[in-house]
Amino acid sequence: MKHVRFGRTGLKVSPLCLGTMTFGYQCDEDTSVSIMDTAAEAGITFIDTADIYPLGAPNGQYGSTEEIIGRWLKPKRDRFVLATKCWGPTGSKPWHMGNSRHNIMRALDNSLRRLQTDYIDLYQVHFWDPNTPLDETMQALDDVVRSGKVRYVGCSNFLAYQLARALGRSEVLNVVRFESVQPRYNLLFREIERELLPLCDDENLAVIPYNPLAGGLLTGKHSKGAPTEGTRFTLGGASQRYQERYWHDAMFDSIEALQPIAADLGMTMAQMSVAWVLANRTITSPIIGASRPEQLADAIRAVGTPLDADVKSELDRLTHEYRFGDHIQ
Repeated sequence: MKHVRFGRTGLKVSPLCLGTMTFGYQCDEDTSVSIMDTAAEAGITFIDTADIYPLGAPNGQYGSTEEIIGRWLKPKRDRFVLATKCWGPTGSKPWHMGNSRHNIMRALDNSLRRLQTDYIDLYQVHFWDPNTPLDETMQALDDVVRSGKVRYVGCSNFLAYQLARALGRSEVLNVVRFESVQPRYNLLFREIERELLPLCDDENLAVIPYNPLAGGLLTGKHSKGAPTEGTRFTLGGASQRYQERYWHDAMFDSIEALQPIAADLGMTMAQMSVAWVLANRTITSPIIGASRPEQLADAIRAVGTPLDADVKSELDRLTHEYRFGDHIQ
């Protein structure tokens, strides 16, 4: 799998990033190991996780995803680019969350211990923190890079104005800046095309979007009505969030319109959906998740089957409404 440049840095990453938020809850450790083995065999060398994972698990299970990855990764650490995040609550005290200096230092050391490594390639703040001065966050991230515990820093779920502010403060303070952003992006959620992606293009930031399959809805395997049991739409504390994002009649209607195009291309809906994300030149490496190893196959095939410009234009036309966020009544 040909690697791509990570934004303006000299780092090279695989064109797909393995997402791991299912590890330890939606799938057990043996299945998680099989997923990582399958990804590695296909040439995926970029792994993303977070200290708050597994997603949707009951309180107190945070960190188990990193522990699973750490056990698998320890004997082959230098063969992979490893990313993790902090922000979410990982303890009982009010200072056990957020982007404060205290929590960044604490969370990083805990992640290093769980992941059984002495450095993180990409350390990201998971969300914007309105309760911490931005300068405090950026100066703390500068310190962890200077310490050698982190190679690069990034952010996730930032709005365009928040990212722009962070880049500006880094320049004023002469500290490390964000080299990447991790936004939600797929055929059914395209709002980042309006402001965030142009900013990333101008600033040469790496973009590693999550949810390229809209939580599985873009596989085309779901039907209107009650969500399918055992999927991201019913499992754990995050299920309501996924239903609010994607379980809407308008989105099912859009999928129905997209399915004939996938059929004409000889692709599955999942393969076409990932190929569409990859066709955006500002995208660096979409994050693909799985609860079974075989679920990676469509995304892996998408890397080798780029969409023709005419096909991409038609997909853009059919999903144009999702650029504006007014599709949910």
